[in-house]
Amino acid sequence: MIFRLVFIFFFFSVSVFSQENYIKHTISKGDNLTSIAKKYGVKPKDISNANPDAPKILKLNSVLLIPSGNQSVVKSKEIVALTTPDSHEVLAKETLWGISKQYKVTVDELKKANPSLETEGLKIGQKISIPSNVVSKEAPVGNVEKALSVEVIREVQAKETKYSISKEFGITVAELELQNPEIKTKLPIGYKLKIFTSKEKAVAYQSTIPPAASPDKTLDSPIIKSENAMVKVDSGTVKVANHSDFIDQLVFNATDNIGTRYRSGGTSKAGFDCSGLMYATFGNFDIRLPRTSLEQSRIGVKVNTEEAKKGDLIFFKTNGRHQINHVGLVVEATEEEIKFVHSSTSSGVIISSTKEGYYERTFSHVNRVLE
Repeated sequence: MIFRLVFIFFFFSVSVFSQENYIKHTISKGDNLTSIAKKYGVKPKDISNANPDAPKILKLNSVLLIPSGNQSVVKSKEIVALTTPDSHEVLAKETLWGISKQYKVTVDELKKANPSLETEGLKIGQKISIPSNVVSKEAPVGNVEKALSVEVIREVQAKETKYSISKEFGITVAELELQNPEIKTKLPIGYKLKIFTSKEKAVAYQSTIPPAASPDKTLDSPIIKSENAMVKVDSGTVKVANHSDFIDQLVFNATDNIGTRYRSGGTSKAGFDCSGLMYATFGNFDIRLPRTSLEQSRIGVKVNTEEAKKGDLIFFKTNGRHQINHVGLVVEATEEEIKFVHSSTSSGVIISSTKEGYYERTFSHVNRVLE
């Protein structure tokens, strides 16, 4: 009798354990084992083993069991467990601005938590405290509950950018890439994005789809189409809505290329020259700059050095030349210095400062393109 009770208890325990280690996934349009495995961070073979009776061709709306293991962060419709890091070890070429964006805090908050930064600045290998209530860099950026409430299928149209699409659904470019890892290097026309957004956003955009373009009227798979015109900058400045948020996205997009090698004439992850980095960065936001640094120096409005702001273009005359031949994007400006992201011939895409002797000697001026 005792043996029987022990056996029943063991069987019950195993059953509960098994259920807790699986997540139910409902098949939607475009799903396959590989894409599902990527979403949940597992191997396709693991999914096949967990679903031995599943057909080779997945049926729409059928349910698969996904092994979850002991993951603390689950790339699914489950709410992600957020953790708060205690400290961050400073790496080579890191900036205070970059670290603040990594942990979704402000530069001032970091300085308050680390008073020595005001006088000593950042040092390689230094451990700085991260303020509490911060989202870990392992977790998705933004409001997880809001972002993961409803899944929307969104087809990429010509001339669209990650920024314009993410803005439609109230998420960041980082969240869009997290939900669709395949688009980190490029955004193919016709690609069907899976976007987790709020129910309100999904309903609002569902109502914009012509009946012929959307035979399925449920919220599970609305396909939203839009066209964005490229703004060509010949002179003057371009007015942008939500200026501060836009500039943050622009700078994030440029600094996301840090480490990419220098390549003359390059405008992609395969390599950038200095003006190519600016051309590609602004182009990702539907703003078309001239192609060369000299031509870029002739657009926008020239501002005094002390008035420089994040998002401005900064120009140099290097190698003893008498005309502009180098450009960067301002990422941080103080009374003492201007930090800018650029593609250098020696180190590729990096962040430099006007306090550095070379750039202090060759500095020309700053132009404001956005307002």
